[in-house]
Amino acid sequence: MLTQNLLKLLCTHSIIPAARSIEDFNFAIEKTIAPSVILLFADILSLPALLEHARTYHKRVLVHFDLLHGIGKDEIGIKFLARMGVNGLITTKSHLCRLARAEGMIVIQRIFLTDSEAMRTGINLLHKFQPDAVEILPASIPASVVKHFSEETRVPILGGGLLTTPQDIQSALNSGLAAVSTSRRELWNELISSEHK
Repeated sequence: MLTQNLLKLLCTHSIIPAARSIEDFNFAIEKTIAPSVILLFADILSLPALLEHARTYHKRVLVHFDLLHGIGKDEIGIKFLARMGVNGLITTKSHLCRLARAEGMIVIQRIFLTDSEAMRTGINLLHKFQPDAVEILPASIPASVVKHFSEETRVPILGGGLLTTPQDIQSALNSGLAAVSTSRRELWNELISSEHK
């Protein structure tokens, strides 16, 4: 998927809302301009109603699969989510990314960067399977690391975590990130400068 096409599906103004509660999810669905919402909570019982609510507002839902309860973290679990209408999957597990891709979902591989070894390991994983995008945590990583990931993977590099102010978001985007996700509701409709593009 082309970078610009993917970003249009995910966000407006380079910010993707990430909801940690039903209240945050409802706010993201009803009161933001973002076309997609990342779901950082839910279970097999609550997910159908959340998806229906999102469809009412013509929003896409990307489920953080590692945080979803009551559904097996396997091929059948992924097929079940696809049939329910989940638009995309975020996970730290590359084998689940492959399964989600086979079901036609948007696939975002999440990578925690704690040191140089984590960076090498992440890049090696991405050489074996290329998701639609990579989300690096924390979003405050140096521009040189973003550039290295971008050159090595050729997919959009998103950032998440440790973003508490509009300035944090601007700094992350200026480092070369294509977009950021945040669970801070007050940042979801921020108009961030486009100078990072």
